[in-house]
Amino acid sequence: MDSLFGKPADTVDFGGEADYAAYEWFKEPPPQRPPQKPAEVYVPQQNVIEQNEALDFALKAAANVLYGRFKQYGQLGVLAWCAEFEEMITTIKKLGLDGNMFVSTRAAALGACKEILSLDCLVEIKMQIILIHLMSMISRLRRFLDPDPIKPYEDYPPVNFPLDPSSYEQAPMPGGMPMGSPGMR
Repeated sequence: MDSLFGKPADTVDFGGEADYAAYEWFKEPPPQRPPQKPAEVYVPQQNVIEQNEALDFALKAAANVLYGRFKQYGQLGVLAWCAEFEEMITTIKKLGLDGNMFVSTRAAALGACKEILSLDCLVEIKMQIILIHLMSMISRLRRFLDPDPIKPYEDYPPVNFPLDPSSYEQAPMPGGMPMGSPGMR
């Protein structure tokens, strides 16, 4: 057997047409497939059901608890609640990655995100870093639960965080000259 470019020469196709005139197409039916077994019905374990129900309850109460913490402790109450919400997000992610999250738990989590962002108390938070922290946690949870949303989420409250450094007004120093003036160099 001769070789052409390191390959056996009889495997090289030089483009000749194959003659299929004598071949009878669909003469014999294809072999029957064995019947497929019906899919087994998934029955979750009792601890999975209890965990989903507990998360569902907690998520439905999340916006009310956040509002209560704000009324009771102010901005620091919101920050403390963010730590609890982070634990809830971690539990939701673990439940989802284990394949044990129910659709109702997912819907409750997305609904809780929407309810939290619609609270009026978020506008009253003056420490914008707390608001940014809360919104980043909500966006991470939304990306986990709904990685390709039909429409992008645009319900985040506006942030009054000065992002442009030129927007700062320079306060005068105690000596009377503003900072950055030529006499200060």
